[in-house]
Amino acid sequence: MVEIPEVEELKALLNELGEEGLLERLDAFVRMNGGLESKRGEDFIKVSILGFAEGLLTVLKEKYDEPRVKELYEKIKAKRAELDEQFRKPRIPYLEEEG
Repeated sequence: MVEIPEVEELKALLNELGEEGLLERLDAFVRMNGGLESKRGEDFIKVSILGFAEGLLTVLKEKYDEPRVKELYEKIKAKRAELDEQFRKPRIPYLEEEG
């Protein structure tokens, strides 16, 4: 099973905010993606889970004026972007020369 410390932080925050429904959805999403780890690779699954967590935090930012929500959003967004770079296709050098 993929372990992501930031997602554990999000689970704790959702619990504190009383967002049991979102907590259940996050757990279900993590379990579902965990089953794909052997086919897709750990980093790919982490990007997927972090993207889902980022979406949840986007909603929470609108709902709560809570600094911890904004801080965790920024933390997860940065981590997802960092991992996401590994899956971007490299630029083709000849296209850059023509520009």
